[in-house]
Formats: sequence, structure tokens, C-alpha cells
Amino acid sequence: MASLQWLKECSKPTLLVVTIFLAVVLKFLMQEKLKRRKLNLPPGPAKLPIIGNLHQLGNMPHISLRELAKKYGPIIFLQLGEIPTVVISSVELAKEVLKTHDLVLCSRPQLFSAKHLFYGCTDIAFAPYGAYWRNIRKVCILELLSAKRVHWNSFVREEEVARLIRRIAESYPGTTNLSKMIGLYANDVLCRVALGRDFSGGGEYDRHGFQKMLDDYQALLGGFSLGDYFPSMEFVHSLTGMKSKLRYTFRRFDQFFDEVITEHRNSKGKQEEKKDLVDILLDIQKDGSSEIPLTMDNIKAVILDMFAAGTDTTFITLDWAMTELIMNPDAMEKAQDEVRGVVGDRKVVQESDLPRLSYMKAVIKEIFRLHPPVPVLVPRESLEDVIIDGYNIPAKTRIYVNVWGMGRDPELWGNPETFEPERFIGSGIDFKGQDFELIPFGAGRRSCPAITFGIAAIEIALAQLLHSFDWKLPPGLEAKDVDNTEAFGISMHRTVPLHVVAKPHFD
Repeated sequence: MASLQWLKECSKPTLLVVTIFLAVVLKFLMQEKLKRRKLNLPPGPAKLPIIGNLHQLGNMPHISLRELAKKYGPIIFLQLGEIPTVVISSVELAKEVLKTHDLVLCSRPQLFSAKHLFYGCTDIAFAPYGAYWRNIRKVCILELLSAKRVHWNSFVREEEVARLIRRIAESYPGTTNLSKMIGLYANDVLCRVALGRDFSGGGEYDRHGFQKMLDDYQALLGGFSLGDYFPSMEFVHSLTGMKSKLRYTFRRFDQFFDEVITEHRNSKGKQEEKKDLVDILLDIQKDGSSEIPLTMDNIKAVILDMFAAGTDTTFITLDWAMTELIMNPDAMEKAQDEVRGVVGDRKVVQESDLPRLSYMKAVIKEIFRLHPPVPVLVPRESLEDVIIDGYNIPAKTRIYVNVWGMGRDPELWGNPETFEPERFIGSGIDFKGQDFELIPFGAGRRSCPAITFGIAAIEIALAQLLHSFDWKLPPGLEAKDVDNTEAFGISMHRTVPLHVVAKPHFD
């Protein structure tokens, strides 16, 4: 009896503490509700003290954000730590953000990881809106990513596709790690065009650890790092280990770029059409033709942009395209029949064949719908107060557009979870930023400037893979057994490589 009485006495202060805590939380929630109403902010879930809604992002934020959009609507307000955030999940509102209010919403938040990796955010993707960004984007579009420059680089794509096919053929009759082969191809094309030579020969790809560098890059830049939501508490980055990872990854890229730049400075002059990205940037720096002088760090930031983003987009799209086609034999047969019907007995697909491959182009669009390389577009930041869909969006609000969620919206697409390239046959929808149903590269001022470059590398490789081999899964493996788990980052890779049997179509 005495012990029971003692327990009762002990429980009184505990009960009192819990009651006070609940009262404080309820008062906080009520104040937040009134504040939201007063400011006329978009709807959204209640937030907790200090962390706000961070706990609701989960490990796969694009999926969590879609679920929240189902509950609260196509525009929602979240308080992520110290950062006011708006998430967009509909075509109409994406158009309002990326077109109607493009200028007001075209800056970038200064993410901690981007500042460390991109030399103070002096690249194209993460530079804040202003004179520097306008200048560096203009330089890249005119000098590096123009249709003429992409055309001049066609010989690189032809040679690297041929090498990809040889590598895969060598594996038959065994299995091949197709994901690795595609990764090598994407990296080789980019390195030759941007850096002047490939790095896969002689084991340099593995020696430099390119794949690990790229994996670390995309994970660190995921945009949902805890520290990025508490900018006033920089120590958080040390506690989470983010700062040491960033320093290590930055040093590896920086040392590699130093080697590349030294090589270029010691090389003899090249013909204009043979110049690579580093040659062009060094020329611009030397002759002072840029409106804003380029420092060596600026040059490295742009190289990293091209190197990482260019490799990633090509690799992810081709990897998913082959995965979905192998898992959907009817679509594979249609795609192969089309390519072989156009190319005929020739072993090599030519770039002049590509405009006639309408089904293959539909396959690529379907991949962009189901598996956009950047599932939640690189965040924007509002430069001033703006009204979207009747709601007040304060200046310095972070804006996310969930293109992954839009690609699986049943109000936009029939059977949204199913791989159906046929939905794009006869459709005028394209992915170049004018049709907001499909914006894997974004739209408006901050859209990816390398669309032409990326698509050229994707189309020729996919057509040749379809033409050169008959594909199947390894013995004993069925489509349902393929592990399609993804790792969320700024771009989204499959975590398990695709292993296949590739039987050469031409003996």
C-alpha cells in the first residue's frame, strides 16, 4: 500500500509536466493557425516548434510531398526549420510559378552544400539571380551549349556509342552490368566534350573514383539536408557530418579540375570546332570577352555543373529507359521494330535516322514522366512578395515544384503508374519547358540550358542499344524481381545496377 501511495505521489508532477507541455503545444498550434490566416498563406499541415514540418518529409521527400498535396491541395505551405517553403504540385500553378511570375521567383536559395561545392554558388544552377548569373548563363548557351556546338560534337557521340556497344558485346553470352556500361558512356561523352579527353581508358574512371564522386555529389545536393533549414545554426552541419563530407568531396573535385586545367594550359592551340568547354572558358578568361571577368573558381564551378549534371541526366534517363523496356517486352518489341525498320541492314544508327523514330521518342518522354532525373526541381527563392493562386507568398520563401508528383497525377494521366509510351504518340506534349505537364528540365529563366546536349546523347545511344542487341533478364529472373529502389538526391538513381543478357543482333 505504501509503495502504491508513493507511485501516486510521483505521478502527480509527471502528469502536471505533461499537461503543461500539451497546453503549450496547443497554444503554439492555435497561434500558428491564426498567423497563417492573417498572412493568407497557402494551406498546409500544422507544424511543431523549432523543426516546423521537417519531420513530414521522410526519406523520400518527393513521395511525402505528393501525399501532402493530396490532402492539402496543389499549393501547400510548410515551415521547414527556419525556412518558409511553398510546394507546387499542379500544371496550372507550375505555369504560374515558372512563367507568369518567373522573374520574381527566379533566384536560388543559398544552400550550404551548393556554396561549398560550387565555389560560393558561382555556377549556373545555383547562382542567385543577378548580373553574374545572367552573364555566365549567356556565355554557356552561346559558347558551350548552342545547336552548332552540339552538332560539332556529333563525332564524339558516334565514337562513344560504338565503344559502348563493343563493351556490352564482349560480355555475351554472360550477363552485363548495363547500368555501369551506361554510366561509362555518359561520363565519357561528357568528359570528352567538356574536358577534352575520356577518363575510362586505362582504368582512370575507377582510379579517380568518378562514380563515387558523382554519387556523393547528388546525395549532398539533395536540397533536403537538415542544416540547410537552420542557416543560423551552422554547427548543425558539423553535428550531422555534412561539413566533413562536403570538404572531402569538394577537395576531390577541385584537385581533379586543377589537373585538367593544367593539361589544357600546357596544350597547343586547337581548331575552333575541336575546342572543349575548358578551352573555351580559358579563352574567355584570357581575352576578357566576358562582361564580368571570370575567375579560376568561376571556371571550375561551371565545369562541375556540366560534369555532374550532364553525366547524371544522360545516365539516369538511359538506365531507366532500358529498365522499363526490358520489364515491358511489348514496348521493347515496338521500339526495336521501329529502329530496325528505319536503319535496315546498317549496323550503325546515324543521327539523321533519329527524327523518324517517333515511338522511341515517346519512350523517352514516358521516362521523363515516370522517372524525371530531378524529381523535385532545384528550389527557387522569391525575390519579393508575390501572390500565387490568391495566396500571399512572402519574399525569401523557398519554392519547390514536385515534377515527380505531377508526372503521376491521375487527373493528368490515365494509368499514371503504368509505363505506356503510347500516351505520347500523336501528342503535342514536349519536355522543353513549354508544356507544363512534362517539365523534367524545368521551365522559364532557370530551366536547364543543356537540353539539346543531353537529348542528343540520350537518343543516339538508346537507338543503337535497341538496334544492336536482343535483350532479356538473366536466367531465373523475372520483371517482378528487378529491384527498382531509388536513392533520393538532387537527382535520383536506382540503387541496384541493372544486370541483363545482351545477345548481339548482328553476327
